Amino acid sequence: MEPVLEYLDWTSVGLALLGSMFALLLLEIFRLNSYRSLSPPGPRPLPFVGNLPQLSKEKLAFIRSLPKYGEMCSIFLGKKPTIVLNNMQLAKEAFVQNGTVFSGRPLPPLQAWINKGHGIIMADYGHSWRQQRRFALHTLRDFGLGRKNVEERVAEEAHYLIKEMLKQEGKPFYPIHQFMNAVSNIICSIIFGDRFEYNDKRFAKLLEILNENVRFAGSTMAQIVNLFPVLLYLPGSQQTMLRNVQALKKFLLEIVEEHKKTLDPDNPRDFTDAYLIEMTKQESKEDSTFHVENMMRSIFDLFLAGTETTANTLRWGLVYMMIHPDVQERCHEEIVRVLGFDRSPCMNDRPQLPYTCATVHEIQRHASIVPLGVVHQTSQPAELRGYHLPKGSEILVNLTAILADKDHWKYPDTFNPENFLDEKGQFCKNDAFMPFSLGPRVCLGESLAKTELFIFFTSLIQRLKFSWPPGAPPPNMDGVVSIVRSPFPFNMICRSRGTTH
Repeated sequence: MEPVLEYLDWTSVGLALLGSMFALLLLEIFRLNSYRSLSPPGPRPLPFVGNLPQLSKEKLAFIRSLPKYGEMCSIFLGKKPTIVLNNMQLAKEAFVQNGTVFSGRPLPPLQAWINKGHGIIMADYGHSWRQQRRFALHTLRDFGLGRKNVEERVAEEAHYLIKEMLKQEGKPFYPIHQFMNAVSNIICSIIFGDRFEYNDKRFAKLLEILNENVRFAGSTMAQIVNLFPVLLYLPGSQQTMLRNVQALKKFLLEIVEEHKKTLDPDNPRDFTDAYLIEMTKQESKEDSTFHVENMMRSIFDLFLAGTETTANTLRWGLVYMMIHPDVQERCHEEIVRVLGFDRSPCMNDRPQLPYTCATVHEIQRHASIVPLGVVHQTSQPAELRGYHLPKGSEILVNLTAILADKDHWKYPDTFNPENFLDEKGQFCKNDAFMPFSLGPRVCLGESLAKTELFIFFTSLIQRLKFSWPPGAPPPNMDGVVSIVRSPFPFNMICRSRGTTH
């Protein structure tokens, strides 16, 4: 009798579990259909995982396919739809004309676990974000942002970079470390008052884990962790990300402690000094957001934003120059005609270097470094093109689609600097060029990035010639897509122009 009862009990348990799972599936399908009926059209999501399988399979192809659903579509990266804006007009309507409503930031579990919403980039649109961004902009300008001395720093660092690359002259190598070190040295000189040598192994390791964290933050695994936060407490790559964050924090804290020992409140040397002084000034104010956590995260945000995207763009630039040696030669001829071989470029040279300037912009356009921008969130209920968006709706702008919109570009699908040249061969702006996003959340370091890209690129093409190693296979131009789109690792050969003229 007992074995029979045991058999019946297990059968009952199994049937109950099966029934529960079926009921959960029906509820999930009902929930998805309810959201889809109220949202813009988009690719059909799967229960529980949404569109993550399509996104993880071929990210760039998936992103490029979204405009077929209309100027505005929905994708499911979590339990509710994320609205994707696929054209320039809609992006401006949301982020510029209604910027205060569309400039919030969500705080997914992974982000809350890492930084609790502090800092600038991922802080929600509110009092803390306004204080931190206003202070950062003001202080960065005080230490040279947008001024001649930053141009001089970039030109000086370009000489160090060229010298470092020539150590590998004639030999195949991948320049990821050289570019990240060079670009990060500019923001480091502003934040910390110092630069780091290319052979500094500790700093090289920190740049490596910074790159690793950016890749993970935009990965499918990161989205799965946000869907199932219990994974935060289990072994996996998310634990590596946390260890990396702790290593970066330890590095920054050591620098901050050194600054405290030598701080002169009347003569701040850099951003870190200025922040420490501001913390002291604001101690008695109840609404102050100047505290150690915000300082650490703001410094980290500036360090991240001032390194990853610009270094990536320069690496893409070399890939395009090697694929299109005719463009590389035309840029070199124009640069040498205007600057010669020895004079460093400056931003005032841009009108005399229209083709080079157009090439830098075309690298940014065609590479589309941040394919879907950084996620926004509505701070209150909103209407957009007839759709009601509840408070807390997540919004992405499809920068890849906008930067390849056939209505705005002469050659939308191919790499061609003529996209930025008029009939007379002069550089011309294009309203659809928005690699730094737009509205209140426009990239904080836009002016610094523009300076670095122009001066670094011009200096490199002036002094060096880049080519593929003999027999190198054609590169995969989709790249590695996460939050930032990076080229796959590649080897290249550089040679001094001085040896060929």
